[in-house]
Amino acid sequence: MTPTTPARTSALRRWVTRETTGGALLIGAALVALVWANSPWREAYETISTTRLGPAAWHLDLDLAHWAADGLLAIFFFTVGLELKREIVVGSLRDPRRAAVPVLAAVGGMAVPAIIYASVVHVAGDTDAYHGWAIPTATDIAFALAVLAIFGRGLPVAIRTFLLTLAVVDDLLAIVVIAVFYTDTVSLVFLALSLVAVALFALLARSSHVHPWLLIPLAVVAWGLMHSSGVHATIAGVLLGMVVPARPVHGEAHDRAHRYDEAVRPWSAGIALPVFAFFSAGVTVVGGGGQDLLTHAVLPAVAGGLVVGKVVGVLGTTALVTRLTPLRLPDAVGLRDLLPVGLLAGIGFTVSLLIAELSFADEVLADTAKFAVLAGTAVSAVAAALVLHRDAKRARGDDMNDDGVPDGPQEVIGADRDR
Repeated sequence: MTPTTPARTSALRRWVTRETTGGALLIGAALVALVWANSPWREAYETISTTRLGPAAWHLDLDLAHWAADGLLAIFFFTVGLELKREIVVGSLRDPRRAAVPVLAAVGGMAVPAIIYASVVHVAGDTDAYHGWAIPTATDIAFALAVLAIFGRGLPVAIRTFLLTLAVVDDLLAIVVIAVFYTDTVSLVFLALSLVAVALFALLARSSHVHPWLLIPLAVVAWGLMHSSGVHATIAGVLLGMVVPARPVHGEAHDRAHRYDEAVRPWSAGIALPVFAFFSAGVTVVGGGGQDLLTHAVLPAVAGGLVVGKVVGVLGTTALVTRLTPLRLPDAVGLRDLLPVGLLAGIGFTVSLLIAELSFADEVLADTAKFAVLAGTAVSAVAAALVLHRDAKRARGDDMNDDGVPDGPQEVIGADRDR
């Protein structure tokens, strides 16, 4: 029997939202862009990227690359806002004691890469590059979880929960950094109007009778006003996600944050993120003056921050916290597991590419930073895959987190696919 259209649609949605699929789409889009931008047809790629669309009267006559970064990426940040809300209300961030170690690890995993970046560009004497200090501080949730899902089979699910908590906090801090340090001028009028639109969205999202066709136009208005205010428009996506209820309301079986996430995530994973990756990763390295990218201090500063800084920050902070305070890692997670977690955190990609675009007006600096993000992400991903594979084959103790209490039964990564 031929599957019905709804059945096909449902299967497609499940396939797109799988962690492994999302990572593959990201990598594929980035590789296509990178190959195209370094081929004899690179000018066609540049022409597509710089094609302008939108009403000039509303300051929305943006090229396609900016539509991807400012518009489509707001969809991804909406899902980030939903995830943050659910983690804070009902998830791993609800219990401060349980969340403390990954939260502190996230802070350390942002601080050390920033210090490494600043140190490298200072030694090189490149004062123009200081503004990119935040580029290696971000972690790409989708990409990191995809690598863990593929190569971490057999490891405790608690490791995934730790990584997810760390990455969510990392994203929250990255959002704050973008809003505070990468906003030049702010129109308080447009910002206030955007916040009013967000407040109206919150009221509708909590009402007993709500329809997506009411929420979508209001979300677009909030996004447009945020864009006009001078604050990066993706912040609107985060705020909109954060105001959706994360507990069931009006007698509903499931919370609306979960329902909205299920509805939007296929668009985020299947369209928004790959398209953004396609327009952001197309850095010309071969020919066209691309050789300048390989000699700039930003390259080792960003790549070193991602590959070395994340591992040192995450592993070092966790080691100090668990040795000097009563705080402990979750059951079944040991310090040895933090090496692959630190490497996974070094997969910057989406947010790092966005910050690279916001950091530099100079095209050479911006392209160098993007190439460094791609290189650092690739090294971190490959190293994480190798370490995860080795870690999964090693015997595990009865008390991995050294809290004096034997670990209970643990679900393992990949068990759902084996059923």
